[in-house]
Amino acid sequence: MGPKSKTLKYVTFQLLLVHFYHSELLPSNLPAAKMVFKRYVEIGRVALVNYGKDHGKLVVIVDVVDQNRALVDAPDMERIQMNFKRLSLTDIVIEINRVPKKKALIEAMEKADVKNKWEKSSWGRKLIVQKRRANLNDFDRFKIMLAKIKKAGVVRQELAKLKKEITA
Repeated sequence: MGPKSKTLKYVTFQLLLVHFYHSELLPSNLPAAKMVFKRYVEIGRVALVNYGKDHGKLVVIVDVVDQNRALVDAPDMERIQMNFKRLSLTDIVIEINRVPKKKALIEAMEKADVKNKWEKSSWGRKLIVQKRRANLNDFDRFKIMLAKIKKAGVVRQELAKLKKEITA
C-alpha cells in the first residue's frame, strides 16, 4: 500500500465527516427518542434480592441512602441498608411514604397485592419453576425424562401423519 492510497483513504474519510456534519443527521435534527427504561430506584419500588443471605426475597425500597445504597424492608425481615448491586428492580411499585412503619408497609403490600402480582409475572413464574426443579430428587428427574421421551414420540407420530397427508 503506497502513500497515495493512505492519503486517498484519509481524504475519503474527511469527506464523509464533512458530509455527516452538513447533513440533516445532526443530533439536534433527530426526532425525540422515547425513553425505554422504566424501572427507576424510587420509594415503594419492589426489588428482588439477587445476592447474600436474603437471596430470592422480595423487598421494598423505603428510603434511598446515597447513590449506591437503599434502605429496604420486607414483612419477614429486618429493615437494612442494601447496595443497589444486590437488588434487581421489578416493575411493581407500591404507594408508601418514606420510611413507613412495618405495619403500614405490610398493609400497603397487601393492598397492592404484591405477592400475587409477582407470582403471575413471567419472572416470578420462572423463579418458582427453578426452585421446584432444584428440589427434585433423582427419581422425580427420571420420571420427567420418561415423560419428555413419551411426549416427543407422540409429537413425532403426529408430524409423520401430517407429512403423509400433505404428500398424499
